[in-house]
Order: sequence, then C-alpha cells, then structure tokens
Amino acid sequence: MIVDCAIYRHGHRTEGPEDLSDALAEARAAGGFVWIGLHEPSEREFDLVTQEFGLHALAVEDALKAHQRPKLEVYDDSLFMVLKPVVYEPESDTVSAGEVMIFIGDCFAVTVRHGEGAPLAAVRHRLEAEPEMLGKGPTSVMYAISDAVVNHYLEVATELQTDLEELETEVFSPDGGGSRHTASRIYTFKRQVLEFRRATGPLAVPLNRLAGASALGGGVPFVDDKARPFFRDVHDHLTRVNESVESLDRLVSDILSAHLAQMSVRQNDDMRKISAWAAMAAVPTMIAGIYGMNFEHMPELHWVWSYPAVIAVMAVLEVLLYRLFQRRGWL
Repeated sequence: MIVDCAIYRHGHRTEGPEDLSDALAEARAAGGFVWIGLHEPSEREFDLVTQEFGLHALAVEDALKAHQRPKLEVYDDSLFMVLKPVVYEPESDTVSAGEVMIFIGDCFAVTVRHGEGAPLAAVRHRLEAEPEMLGKGPTSVMYAISDAVVNHYLEVATELQTDLEELETEVFSPDGGGSRHTASRIYTFKRQVLEFRRATGPLAVPLNRLAGASALGGGVPFVDDKARPFFRDVHDHLTRVNESVESLDRLVSDILSAHLAQMSVRQNDDMRKISAWAAMAAVPTMIAGIYGMNFEHMPELHWVWSYPAVIAVMAVLEVLLYRLFQRRGWL
C-alpha cells in the first residue's frame, strides 16, 4: 500500500518511522512535514492514514473510489486536490488517464495514485534535489506534482498534433481520403482529444485558486503565499495546453467535414460516370428496341442497306455522346 514514507525538515529528507502513527508526531517535533505516497489502497488499508491525519470522510471516499474530475476541495484540517495525468500510446492512438489525489495539511502530504500513468517517484526525486522548494512545506508537494502533470500534458499535446498532421496528410492525399477506414480513424482521434480535454479543462479552476487569482477573494489555506507565483506558472502552462486542445478539436472537426465533403464529391463523380455510360447504352437499346417490334409496315425492313445503316447510326451516336460527356468531364 505505502510506496514511500519520509519526513522532510528544512528541505532535506529523513526516513519515516516504520509505525505510521509516529510519522506525524515526529514531523511536528522536527518542524517539518511527512509525505506518504500510496498506490491504489483498499478501504481497510486507508483507514490507518485517515485516522492518523484526520482526513475528511468525503475526500477519503473520492480517493478510494477514484473516477473524479480534477478539482480542489478545502476542508477544516486539509486541502484535497484531484489531478488526472494522461498517457498517449502512439501505436494504438489512445489516450488513457490515471488519477492522483493529494491531501495536504499543516505538516503532512498524502498522495494516492490510481492507474499506471502517474508514477510519482520521479517527482519526489526531483523535488528532493531542490531543498529550497521542498522547504516551503507540503505546498511544494502539490506544486511539484501539478507541474509534472501539466508539463506532460504539453508533451501529449505535441504528440497529438504530430499525429493529427499525419492524419490530415492522409485525408487530403489523392488515394487516402477514399479509404473506408479514414472516417473511423478521424472519429477515434476525436474521441482521444475529448478524453484529453476531460483531464485538462476542469483543472484550470483549481490552479487559478491556488495561484491566488480567484475572483472570490482570499487565499487557499495550507498554501504558502511564496508558492503562489509557481502555481501561476503552472496555470500559464495549462492555459497553453487548453488552447492546444481547443485547436486540435477544431482541426479534427474540420478534417472530418472535409473528408465527408470529399466522399460526397467522389460519389457525385461516380454517379455522373454511371449516368454517362447508362445514357450511351440507352441509345442502341432504344434503336434495337424499335426494330425489334414485329410490325409489317416498316419500309426500311426490306432495304438492302438497312442493317449496315442502323449499325452505322448507332456507332455515330455513341461516338458523339462519348465526346460530349468527355468534354464535360463526366468520363
């Protein structure tokens, strides 16, 4: 359950005690904070953390059940934040989202991870290499994780943009746009962009509050005022991501519309060709049908040159129709 547990004092790490119930007391005695990382804990396993740190029951329920929107909740003794890291698999063209829940209080930080798309070990190691930032307390944990998640959003947005350009080239190529699977690929790509938007869009409000730019006034408790400029930087990066997502969504919609228009034009061209060939076939059919009637008083039936003349007329009419349709671009 517990991936890592450590006490940080003045920006430096000391290993946490084996007994979790002593971690908070030791952190307070040392004038630092304790950071506990968990991965998909069960309700029974999480009870000890809940009792030790006094976490709110609603936040604990969200952390255990997962499947939450990005949000920021303020409780009496803690701050609760939900982030949705994303992973993009270029081979399968799929975007998958994990979840990271962060609890911070006056001298503790608890992180709960769901899914495989958000390993926090690298974030912890990077933060431990910056004692000045780590010295800002539990706020630094929330900032470091938010910064890592949003920076990865930028990488995913770049990969999606590259794949979209490849899809655009395929759609507007002479042969690619007519593939029966092209529309399905475009729609699948649009679904991935939507999944990406669900992770990035709702996060703007929580980061705005953490940056101290909320229109409601007042700061967010348990957040060091000196850390607010860092959250503003993360918010700026998220704004770039959301603008990229909006651009991707519009481009995908435009590409789908262009593809459907291309398909409609191709169908019209095919119908014109079919109509032209049908018209050419109708002329000899009509003439042959007339001469197939069993009437007695048809003077040309007894002419010596009737048969060659009729065949010649058919051939001339076919040539004239063929040239006419070709000149108009129907053939």
